[in-house]
Amino acid sequence: MTAAELAGRLRDRFPDVLESRGEVTVTVPPADLLPTLRALRDDETLAFGFLSSVGCSDWPDADPRFWLAYHLRSMSHRHRMRVKVGLPADAPRVSSVTPMFPTANWEEREVYDLFGVTFDGHPDLRRILMPDDWEGYPLRKDAGLGGVDVPFKGAHIPPPDQRAY
Repeated sequence: MTAAELAGRLRDRFPDVLESRGEVTVTVPPADLLPTLRALRDDETLAFGFLSSVGCSDWPDADPRFWLAYHLRSMSHRHRMRVKVGLPADAPRVSSVTPMFPTANWEEREVYDLFGVTFDGHPDLRRILMPDDWEGYPLRKDAGLGGVDVPFKGAHIPPPDQRAY
């Protein structure tokens, strides 16, 4: 099935379907995420049974600020797509898809650790890359870049955005 055919089939069920450059994206509100993923997984004509990744992007001046992208693959039909969800800046939270797709476990932990998105119902939502006592979320666009301590004479290299050239 081509991307255009897949997009046509999905438009019958979902109001916001985009097909561009051979890729299909369905955008849903956060409350519709689990029912959408369940329908895509359980429909035998689609059979999106594998969640290959969960990604996040931060758009500080936009509403919604955070966008999650769930990349799905059908092994039996050999096609793929993505489901996108927008989350507001003040409460970036959405239901965990880990019970439905176990591969989401570490992916959701990474998004939580680096962007601060909370996944309700996640079995073990804690930091995965940053130290437990780390404050903030390093991949948010408003996070500082940080400086570099060098091992001689107490020197310090300031963050790139604060250097005077």
